Amino acid sequence: MNSSYVVIDGHSIISVPENVPTQVKHAVDMITRDHTKVFGKPPILVTSFSEKADLVIRYAATDKDCPARPEAYSYRFIENNGKMSFHIIGFDDLGIIYGLLEYSRQYLGVDPFWYWGDIPVKPKTKIHIPTNDYLSLEKSVKYRGWFVNDEVCLIGWKEEYPPTKEIWFPVFEALLRCGGNMVIPGTDLPKHGIHADLASEMGLWVTHHHAEPLGAEMFLRAFPGKTPSYKEHPELFESLWEEAIQKQKNQKIVWVLSFRGQGDAPFWHYDHQFDTPEKRGAMISKVVHRQYEMISKSVENPVCSMALYGEISELYKAGHIKVPEEVIKIWADNGYGKMVSRRQGNENYRIPSLPSPDDGGEHGIYYHITFHDLQASNHLTMFPSAPEFLKEELEKAFGAGALSYLLLNSGNIRMHLYPLDIVSQLWNNGTINVEEHLMTFIERLYKTNTKEIAKLYRSYFEKTIPYGPNLDDKAGDEFYHHPARKILGHWLQGKTDIPMEKLYWATGEVPFTDQVNWFMEKCEIGLTRWEEFLKQCRDLSLQLPEEDRQRFADQLLLQAELHASGCKGFVSLCSAYLSYTKKNYPLAFVHASKSIDYYKESKQALKRAEHGKWEHFYRGDWLTNINSTIYSLEALRKFLRMQGDCPDFFLWYKEYLMPETEKYIYLENTHRNPLSDDELAKRLAEKFFKKEGNR
Repeated sequence: MNSSYVVIDGHSIISVPENVPTQVKHAVDMITRDHTKVFGKPPILVTSFSEKADLVIRYAATDKDCPARPEAYSYRFIENNGKMSFHIIGFDDLGIIYGLLEYSRQYLGVDPFWYWGDIPVKPKTKIHIPTNDYLSLEKSVKYRGWFVNDEVCLIGWKEEYPPTKEIWFPVFEALLRCGGNMVIPGTDLPKHGIHADLASEMGLWVTHHHAEPLGAEMFLRAFPGKTPSYKEHPELFESLWEEAIQKQKNQKIVWVLSFRGQGDAPFWHYDHQFDTPEKRGAMISKVVHRQYEMISKSVENPVCSMALYGEISELYKAGHIKVPEEVIKIWADNGYGKMVSRRQGNENYRIPSLPSPDDGGEHGIYYHITFHDLQASNHLTMFPSAPEFLKEELEKAFGAGALSYLLLNSGNIRMHLYPLDIVSQLWNNGTINVEEHLMTFIERLYKTNTKEIAKLYRSYFEKTIPYGPNLDDKAGDEFYHHPARKILGHWLQGKTDIPMEKLYWATGEVPFTDQVNWFMEKCEIGLTRWEEFLKQCRDLSLQLPEEDRQRFADQLLLQAELHASGCKGFVSLCSAYLSYTKKNYPLAFVHASKSIDYYKESKQALKRAEHGKWEHFYRGDWLTNINSTIYSLEALRKFLRMQGDCPDFFLWYKEYLMPETEKYIYLENTHRNPLSDDELAKRLAEKFFKKEGNR
């Protein structure tokens, strides 16, 4: 017998404690599935201790078994009658879960993102586990997890709404495999959905959106027609809070105390009597203390937090808000990863958003790698700033004492694997070597050409469009769509003689034509970079084996295509407007048509990524919303054709396309079928661009 290792194979026996709670059972089910993938058959599970067991799952009996702290686990190797067995010992349920999932990663070879990255598990006949005891290290951040905010593409992926276990289970599994222990499972989803209950069943702490304090129902949904004023209706607000407390009091909850208005806006938008910072701060303080008092009556030693988000951060820093001492204060970035106050419309004060050295109590952060602000944020593509920027901001926050809580706005999982993995390394270990991590990450996803792929990942963040003076002013995919649709609406509403105020955040207060030129210039510069990057991606893709090529297409090539086609679409839209200002309506029509074609390239790129289990995955693109951009452009194109081809929609054909020999002798009654917009645009483009030497 060789006692230096334990052999695990398709015949292995796993001993599981009797009557394990649901969260541990879920983890055991994951390991059973992983064994089946690796060895071709499930392990033999027994619920009573057996000397024949190769792997024993159990809770710690004494302090010597594993560290005596929440979430701790250990690996021990014990000999019985000449047979070595591998013991995974947990201090508590999460300890066992993390121990099992680390065993799956380290020994079975199952990647934390196996589902979301389509990373295959390598079949094996047997594995040898060295008999070296191991004690888990404490995570750097106490409460750490994802806010699956806006559920981008998760909602529309399947027909069922709200999303079912089929959708949520892989989300929560990936979070646990990344070392997370907390989640906000979606935003304002129907209360009958499975999301929150399943998260609890899998061992996660559930927390709440800052616009839904205590996880309570929105006031106006519960009491339509009533004024959402706590001063007028305290008993109605408190009835919703009490209902939420009673529903969740037996679960692991990180309670969020807050008081914002309906629809995630300041409450004084509805209640105009609160017209000074002092009045607003006093009301928020009163409500938060009342919420804490109510929770404390039903929950012993509740874990509570308060989001110092947006205007609440400013009021707190000015001394207008008092927070109960036991409450974790949560500081937020600006949506683009910088720990300063967020841009609100055109106001961008960039007030530092970290605790001061003399600010006592526990602190944490709410951080974005995806964001929705209808300006320049990202959803379908990765966080646009460099990994070094992420590292610097999060390590700075940790250094300021914000170590009790890290809630990461993840939006989705599939398109954000790299930044999600970076942040999981940081919340687990407190620091990260960006270069070493990148190579390790790439080698997890790809079998070949890893150095070349890593170089392209590095290059990605150098290509994103810098639209402002700050390091975090980097454009995501919304930049090509929300400003474009604003320009289209302003134009078609006949307001081009005045600037568009909603674009001042980008362009400043300049005439509308200058605003259009500003976006055109940014996208032309961006297009040069993205087309170069896209070519590099396509060239490398041809060198990859089929399996790597598909994953590379889904993970990086797709994002390059969205940026490049977005730039082209926006540039053509701006060209259409500039031609329109010169009353060259046929050319404006052609540019608008080309813009449609380019944005349709974005749709086609998404469609190519909807293979296999991902069918309809991007159907739920309702935030960047490429379809809305195309819809708006189609309205523009019809508007432009009305400027000179109306009423018979034959004039441009006659002027530009009809043979000269026919122009003066044709009969009206022989030409009654006008060209479609697409066909007319195609033929006019051939005429104009050939004539002008233009593409």
